[in-house]
Amino acid sequence: MIDFSTYRVLTFDCYGTLIDWERGITELVQPWLAELDPRLPPNLLLSSFALMQAKFQQVRPVLLYSDVMRRTWGDMEGTFGWETNHAHADAFVQSVGTWPPFPDTVKSLRYFERHYRLGILSNVDNSSLRRTLKLLQVSFAMTVTAEDAETYKPSLALFNTAIALLDDMGISKHEILHVAQSKHHDINPGRELGLTTVWVNRRQGKKGSGATLATAAEPHLTVTSLAELVALHKAR
Repeated sequence: MIDFSTYRVLTFDCYGTLIDWERGITELVQPWLAELDPRLPPNLLLSSFALMQAKFQQVRPVLLYSDVMRRTWGDMEGTFGWETNHAHADAFVQSVGTWPPFPDTVKSLRYFERHYRLGILSNVDNSSLRRTLKLLQVSFAMTVTAEDAETYKPSLALFNTAIALLDDMGISKHEILHVAQSKHHDINPGRELGLTTVWVNRRQGKKGSGATLATAAEPHLTVTSLAELVALHKAR
C-alpha cells in the first residue's frame, strides 16, 4: 500500500482513465457497422484502432491528435475493406471531445480535488482536451498534451514537461502520484522516471487490451476504478 500523505499532486492520464473512450468510439461507430460490417466484434475494432493510432504517434510524433485520428480512421477503412467516407472521418475526429467520463470519474475527481492539486498528461491536442475538461467539472492545476510536448506517450518528454511544470510550482517528482489505465503509455514510462504509479484496470474481466497496446508493467498500486482509489484514500 502506498502512503497517500506523501503526495501533493495527482496526475491522471485522461482517455481510458477518466474518459471512457472505448465506449465513445464504439457508440459512434456501431451504427456505421450495421451497414459496413455488422459481424465485426467491438474488440477487433478497438484493437485495430490501438494499432493504427500507435503507428502514427510513433512515426509522426509531431502530428496533432486530430490528424492522428483522421489517419487512423483511414487506415481502419483500408484494413477492413470499407470505402473511404469523409463524413465518417470528420465525425471520428470530432468525437474526441464528446467521449463520456466513466460513471465514477467526476465524483472521484471532486473528492481528490479537496486533498490534492490535480493534473492531466494526455496524448491529445489542446482543442480536444479543452472540450473534454468541461465534462470533468473540476479544476486542474496543470495539463500537458502531446501537442505541448510535440510527442506522444510513452515518450518520456511529455512526462518530463509535466515534472518541470510541477517543479516550478514547488512540487517535487516524489510528491507526484500518477494514475493511469495504460501500462504501455503511462505505467512503464512513469516507473522509468521514478514516479509512483497507480494502474486503474478499467478492463478487468474483459478480453484483450482494448484501445491500448498490451504491455507488461509493475505499478505500485492496482485498482479497478477511481472509486476504489477514493475508498483506499478514505481508509488510509
